[in-house]
Amino acid sequence: MGLADTIQEDLVAAMKAGDDVKKTTLRAVLTAIKTAQTAEGADETISDDAVQKLIATEVKQRTEAAEIFAEAGESEREAVEVAERAVLQTYLPEPLSPEELEAIVAQVIADGGYTTKKDMGSAIKEVMAKAGGRADGKTVSGAVGKALS
Repeated sequence: MGLADTIQEDLVAAMKAGDDVKKTTLRAVLTAIKTAQTAEGADETISDDAVQKLIATEVKQRTEAAEIFAEAGESEREAVEVAERAVLQTYLPEPLSPEELEAIVAQVIADGGYTTKKDMGSAIKEVMAKAGGRADGKTVSGAVGKALS
């Protein structure tokens, strides 16, 4: 059973339990998954990695929206975004700790021979591949920039 199937089952459970936040959030994710499947071809099933990337995008959107609502003083709308983000994060792998990320960055820099800020793009690309979706681009960029400075 794939991640998309798990999300579908969780949606049914949320509907039965009357959990509106989870129901709304999971419906949005399933819509994004169906859209991605349609873009790849009607008969294509979407991989768990692709589903995780879609969920990561949804998490990022919820985080940004929560920040905007917080700045605007819309605490109720901010709370909804935070609750939806919490639901989505349960489907993502455990994020790397700062120490784990630093270790990966140090290894990539040493193995690749990266020494200057000009090498930053290549180093980030390698770190992102090794992190396997467990770190976002902004965090990786900051860690690589710090290591190369």
